[in-house]
Amino acid sequence: MTRIPTIKFVLLMVTCLALGRLVANGQGSEATITIDVSKTYQTISNFAASDAWAGQFVGNWPDAKREKIADLLFSLDNNADGSPKGIGLSLWRFNIGGGSTQQGNTSGIKDEWRRAESFLNNDGSYNWQNQAGQIWFLKAAKKRHVNQFLGFTNTPPVQFTSNGKAYANAGKVNITPDNYDAFAGYLVNIVKGIEKISNIKFDYISPVNEPQWDWSDGGQEGCPYNNAEITGLVRSISNKFNQNNISSGILVAEAGSINYLFTKGDKPGKGNQVNEFFKPGSPNYLGNLPNVSNIIAAHSYFTTSPLPTSVKARKALADTIASIKGLNFWQSEYCILGDNAGEISGNKRDLGINAALYLASVIHTDLAVANASAWQWWTAISPYDYKDGLIYIDKNKTDGDFYSSKMLWAFGNYSRFVRPGAIRVDASVSAGAAPKLLVSAFKKDKALTLVIVNPSADDVTIKLDAGTAKVKFASSYVTSQNAELQAGKISGGSSVIPGRSVVTITGSIKKSI
Repeated sequence: MTRIPTIKFVLLMVTCLALGRLVANGQGSEATITIDVSKTYQTISNFAASDAWAGQFVGNWPDAKREKIADLLFSLDNNADGSPKGIGLSLWRFNIGGGSTQQGNTSGIKDEWRRAESFLNNDGSYNWQNQAGQIWFLKAAKKRHVNQFLGFTNTPPVQFTSNGKAYANAGKVNITPDNYDAFAGYLVNIVKGIEKISNIKFDYISPVNEPQWDWSDGGQEGCPYNNAEITGLVRSISNKFNQNNISSGILVAEAGSINYLFTKGDKPGKGNQVNEFFKPGSPNYLGNLPNVSNIIAAHSYFTTSPLPTSVKARKALADTIASIKGLNFWQSEYCILGDNAGEISGNKRDLGINAALYLASVIHTDLAVANASAWQWWTAISPYDYKDGLIYIDKNKTDGDFYSSKMLWAFGNYSRFVRPGAIRVDASVSAGAAPKLLVSAFKKDKALTLVIVNPSADDVTIKLDAGTAKVKFASSYVTSQNAELQAGKISGGSSVIPGRSVVTITGSIKKSI
């Protein structure tokens, strides 16, 4: 991932957009939020993060520290004051390593923290004692009631790559077709082996990561593919899974940017992936294969700023997805990367509210405009001076301190309260309201949840109008510079949204006419 010099953070939010899910622009300190629970959109599958890269080490830290980190990521419990103990992720992404760790310095990956261990030995046997730190986090997640798990590979195992490395040469695919079946058989063994040692079965396997990039600089494990190569590999995996009664869904294809899903892009043979993989009649059609999930996945990098451009792209994506019956979109990886049109730079840690507000705006737009049914962060734990972590640690393999960020808690405004199976419903902000608010709403059975992002310094008093639905709002949870999902009570259908905050409001639908 490219490191861009720091640019002063300027959070830009623009005028009200046609769908009404985005901002209301005006000059008051009051706003009415109107919710229509009868107008529904996507069903939420999960909110997630991954164990790459630091999980391999932090999973072996002293118990007290790793347990606390696991609580922050997975817990659904509350503290004594009613505030959440953690952000309650509902899916955990496990990095199935390619074996660069075993190669050591000869791997060509200079940063030891970006190498990854493999279960596969050179003689074809498996060592299930490897990746022990990551297995610890798998079990810790399940213990805290996470019930969805995904295994992803950045590269085939080095035993099957063309150059014997976990990264490519000159942007060329690093596996030949005669090794597709071997890679597929390896994934069968991984699913079975991890279930045996952890009692956890992967719900999903994602065999390809950001196939548009070259992955040739040795910065980390990675492998490029074009669409035809992805098709060949996925057909092999589907066949092997079917033969071996593997129920894990195959997730395609974690594009490096959402634009590659609905445009040709700048990489020949690597774009238009929605129609390439899921439109019947395409030479690369995968939608009828056993185990292939009815999901197209992409990463939100390089498309989040400025906001009007971000919204335009996500509307186009949503329209393309909607043209394929039954297809869902997952935003499967994001951190604050690059310079984002001068609004915020990925460089330098920001444990405070600035980065958290930007993150919340990205989540909101992916959910409310692109209709993402899952939203997944990149690396849950980071040792770097970069905006890529939810929890930060000292770069120490055996012990150290850890630091939670406001990004963790802002993400928690969604992940902790918008649970799998929740359905997004219509929510809009009255014209003329100021400051600008981003509002999304979700229902699950009789529960109703609103998430409100207020990037302005001004407090806003809101009135909640559910129309003909009879809704009782009861609790609020505030993330700000001075609060981390701080619990509070509301009554009478009104509340104050503090300046520069993310607020979740929960309630129950008593009656809908």
